[in-house]
Amino acid sequence: MNYIYNLTAATKLVAASILLLSSVLTTSAFAAQQEHAELIKRFEQKLNFKIISVADANVPGLLQINTDTGIFYASENGEYFLSARIYRVGDEIVDETGAALQKYRLEGIKRFKDSAIEFKSAKEKYVLNVFTDATCGYCRKLHNEMDILNDLGITVRYLAFPRQGLNSKVYSDAVSIWCSDNPQEAMTQAKAGGNVASTSCENEVAEQYNFGKAIGVNGTPNIILPDGTVIPGYQPAQALLAALRAAEKA
Repeated sequence: MNYIYNLTAATKLVAASILLLSSVLTTSAFAAQQEHAELIKRFEQKLNFKIISVADANVPGLLQINTDTGIFYASENGEYFLSARIYRVGDEIVDETGAALQKYRLEGIKRFKDSAIEFKSAKEKYVLNVFTDATCGYCRKLHNEMDILNDLGITVRYLAFPRQGLNSKVYSDAVSIWCSDNPQEAMTQAKAGGNVASTSCENEVAEQYNFGKAIGVNGTPNIILPDGTVIPGYQPAQALLAALRAAEKA
């Protein structure tokens, strides 16, 4: 009985300790969030862009500022704001900003999984996420190889990037493609130079475009590999397969 009593008391003590630690961590996280909220408000007011999130950078004393126009850095006290690319120099030179962008791209792509227009391979081995514009010549060239890409085991998931911005016909055409009864067919028709019936619906075309800007997309096609690295332009199907295989081995 004494053993059972002591075990129960110990269990209660552990539970209380966990609860106390959880409370401390929650309070600490809330305090950090409040501190970042002040930084976000200050920088947005001063610099006139939208901050999506703030996180600790890999450099002591710096914060990583993820914005709608890319990644920036700031001192922890908010006194300095930096537009920079950070490299860590050791046995090898590591592009820390590039690594942060890779992670940022992959996290964002997950958000748009359900709103991408997917051309799925029946033998899927790889998935490419491609920012596209139906009026872009090289986007059309890439789309013309869709059967080859699918046959190679490559699924293509399109995200919208109307190059003329959100107040353009290209944007409204993109909305019509995404809102059509058969988005895959509408995309193929548009990239063949055909007209797509004007329509609208609840969609994430603008959100996809803004996310593209935030990760540095400035032209199409912008091809994101499964590891978050980018091919900033058209590549033929076999070259894309080689890039996917190389990324897989890296």
